[in-house]
Amino acid sequence: MEFCVQLSSDYPDKAYGGDRIYRDMLDQAQLADGLGFDAVSITEHHLVNCLMMPAPLTFAVKIAAHTQQIKILTSVVVLPLHDMRTYAGEVVVADIFCEGRLFLGVGRGAFKFEMERLGVPMEETRERFDESLDVLQALLTEEEVSWHSKHYQFEALTIMPRPQQPGGPPMMMAVMNPEGIYACTRRGFHIQTTPLSGNHQMLVDQVDAFNRAQTDMDGAGDGLTLSLSRVAHVAATEAERVRKNRAAYDYYCRFDNIYLGPGIVDAGMIRQIPRAQSAEELEKSLLICTPSEMVDRLGTYADLGIDRVIMNLNFGLESAETLEAIQCFAEEVMPHFTDRPARIRAQTSPPSLQAVR
Repeated sequence: MEFCVQLSSDYPDKAYGGDRIYRDMLDQAQLADGLGFDAVSITEHHLVNCLMMPAPLTFAVKIAAHTQQIKILTSVVVLPLHDMRTYAGEVVVADIFCEGRLFLGVGRGAFKFEMERLGVPMEETRERFDESLDVLQALLTEEEVSWHSKHYQFEALTIMPRPQQPGGPPMMMAVMNPEGIYACTRRGFHIQTTPLSGNHQMLVDQVDAFNRAQTDMDGAGDGLTLSLSRVAHVAATEAERVRKNRAAYDYYCRFDNIYLGPGIVDAGMIRQIPRAQSAEELEKSLLICTPSEMVDRLGTYADLGIDRVIMNLNFGLESAETLEAIQCFAEEVMPHFTDRPARIRAQTSPPSLQAVR
């Protein structure tokens, strides 16, 4: 089982500055690369201060320029917000600049506030996503593509430059519904999922759907992977665990507002609102614990056959704490699940964004 650091951003104070937020994320990517993590991941969100990354392909290229071997996942880019006729070319160029390390995760969009203020009604996101995905795949695979459907009308055109690998970079689908996982796997997509609330039976059903699809593909899906996204952090003491779980709860009070709630946003800042799930209930579904407890809890995922765990370490804590957690995880947890020995870095700060310009 491999591990990925999600380079999401939580930006509760505008005075901190976007330059510092993204410098922190680049520092994390460089450290994860040096410590032997399999991947880092970048989400796409606009207009809000949670998971704030309006230019994931741009950042992917920046990361590639300052790392050596780590994969760079977009998890996920929101296809209905883009015109595939131009976006396909952007994907090709990003893949070239990332030297084959780009892994294109795609999704339909989850925040109503964001989607509708950018002109995409939430009730249309499914049909727009399905059509966008078909157009994108056609443009990355074929030359002289024409299209005539509800949302795309264009005569024959060819995306230039052509992809370096047939069909462009590997593609990963963000999907939670088990039958959706089955269908997307059968189409040849890698899968990213999450049980969100920590419901174990839901996770079992998700994994089963992926495995059934691979079995039904008669070997054609053997190279496909299943990634699981979880909020995680290392806590050395009980007091630290309590503090970090509280920070995660406050984060979810904002996340729920924009994901399932009314979407109350004040000049880009998501308002924190009460949530139905208690802090104690949420804590059970988070991976915030000691390294030894982390090994035990991740063992369940390894036994299920999860290929990669994407860890969201960014939920309101100081950047230094996140860097320490990445280092601790690589030294004390990761060797239990990979075939590689621990790769220990010197206890110095990674190069900053300013330093590597």
